[in-house]
Amino acid sequence: MSSCNLVPDEAAPASGRPLTGWKVLGILFGFFGVIFAVNGLMAYLAVSTFSGEVEPHAYDHGIAYNRDIAAAREQAARAWKVDVSLEPRASGETLIAVVARDAKGVELDGVSFDVHLDSPVDGKQNLSVKLGQAAPGHYEASIKAPAGARDFVLTGAQEGREVFRSRSRVKID
Repeated sequence: MSSCNLVPDEAAPASGRPLTGWKVLGILFGFFGVIFAVNGLMAYLAVSTFSGEVEPHAYDHGIAYNRDIAAAREQAARAWKVDVSLEPRASGETLIAVVARDAKGVELDGVSFDVHLDSPVDGKQNLSVKLGQAAPGHYEASIKAPAGARDFVLTGAQEGREVFRSRSRVKID
């Protein structure tokens, strides 16, 4: 029959250094130091790649809210009919064509149209183009825009004053 000896064997070698309070404290500081360093790095990378700011001057735009409402009412009173088309080209560009008519159906002449293609995800991918007048009431420009969803902002100005604004979501192929 075998017997169980509960007395430690004195001939067995000691295993490494003893675990002391200072060693435990060092392990804790090292562990939490790594956690804080990784969190700090992740926070820095998150803020440096996308600040979260969609509108650079939101406060100024908030103050101008009543002015924007008045401009929208003036635009509605003009009753302009503006048709926009986006046509992909073989060159990889997209042709933006605008046909603008007044309330009586007369094609508008002398309006300066600008297009802003704003990325809903990354403001660094925003694009702008000024449309050239191809004929009275017909404005167009080509732009090389990456495929995907964009906020299409069309603005029209006469005599240096904005008289038309339209915003819609489009998909560029």
